[in-house]
Amino acid sequence: MTSFTPLSGLLGGMLIGLAAALLLWGNGRVAGISGILGGIRPDDALWRVAFLLAMSAGGMTMLGLLDKPVPVPDSSPLLLISAGLLVGFGTRLGNGCTSGHGVCGLARFSVRSLVAVMVFMATAMWTVFVVRHLV
Repeated sequence: MTSFTPLSGLLGGMLIGLAAALLLWGNGRVAGISGILGGIRPDDALWRVAFLLAMSAGGMTMLGLLDKPVPVPDSSPLLLISAGLLVGFGTRLGNGCTSGHGVCGLARFSVRSLVAVMVFMATAMWTVFVVRHLV
């Protein structure tokens, strides 16, 4: 069961935008999660690991603050692993992920990011339709 929660969505979006802006202004880096994770090297790991840990800690903190059960996927582990690998392949193919293109690229009025986001969204809609209605 889903519910429409515009206030929490607005607050979450503002926090994501603030984090992306602070990373860009403070470190000169775009907050594309796949690029941050994929670029971890010994000489440039500190800020990347700190950003990823802080992002995870924020999610875990919200789980602790909200009085809701932890969501448990009802899909098979094989399907979830396959989906994750396809997303990883797509981020390499598209030269970035939804956070890099959708949050940061669109904020910079990047035409390449606009096209990437339209492809992400169309692919997501098509995938949901196929999985829910044709498979």
